[in-house]
Amino acid sequence: MSARVHSFLRQLLAALPLAVAALPSHADCSRDIVVPVSTTGVSVIVGNGTFSGIYPEIFRSLGPRAGCHFTFTSVPRARQELLFESGKADLLVPATRTAARDVNGIFVPMVGHRAVLISLQSPRPQIANAQDLLDRRDLRVAIVRGYDYGDAYQAIVRELARQGRLFTEVEPSAIARLLYVGAVDITIMGPTILAGSINRDTRVNGMLDRLRMEAIPELPWQQTGVYVSRSSLNPDDRAVLLELLERAAKSNIVMEGFQRYHRPEILAESVRPR
Repeated sequence: MSARVHSFLRQLLAALPLAVAALPSHADCSRDIVVPVSTTGVSVIVGNGTFSGIYPEIFRSLGPRAGCHFTFTSVPRARQELLFESGKADLLVPATRTAARDVNGIFVPMVGHRAVLISLQSPRPQIANAQDLLDRRDLRVAIVRGYDYGDAYQAIVRELARQGRLFTEVEPSAIARLLYVGAVDITIMGPTILAGSINRDTRVNGMLDRLRMEAIPELPWQQTGVYVSRSSLNPDDRAVLLELLERAAKSNIVMEGFQRYHRPEILAESVRPR
């Protein structure tokens, strides 16, 4: 883990006692809470069997006060989604709110968030909208399998796949490397996710200064946060987790975590208070 990430985590941990103090003290979770995760910017960092980042640190700090213990496992993002859909995971984190996910979980928003088109700086004309992207058939687009930013995003992905221009990877760090070597031209995701991967990978040194971010109207601002399972938890455990997460959201600790780690220009394009 880089010195920058270590420093960020120390600052985050220093801020957590304020959020902890707002929680009532009781022991209500009847069992360990199952949380499969994959590396997602600084929201979740998985490495060498350890789990860190904004959300794991929040859960570890707030959980004991609420009488809850969280068990993390490392899985690819697509597997993470499947486990939640099938009722084998108690939380889906982090996640953008979508109608499909609402079927399986209760959403607690933490911050505003949006996906944008990300590429390396070039004289290429600006991409104005989704149709413009689809019409430029020379541009190769990479996405992370399992990411979902809503119906418009899914429609773009389907058409890119039909055109034979879509590349899928299991994690954002792989996409960062593809962009770096010129194997793909564009990715679609939240800038904080890609920036977090770049900052932890020496193989793409200097890439952060070369990023070009283009927002399109089909991918508007949305909410991102945590889904609590409708099917895997009993009503009492679900209520405890929802209360814990709502208090964390009101404390603004997630937004503060992003502000401590990311450059203002990265945040301006992708994250804002809920």
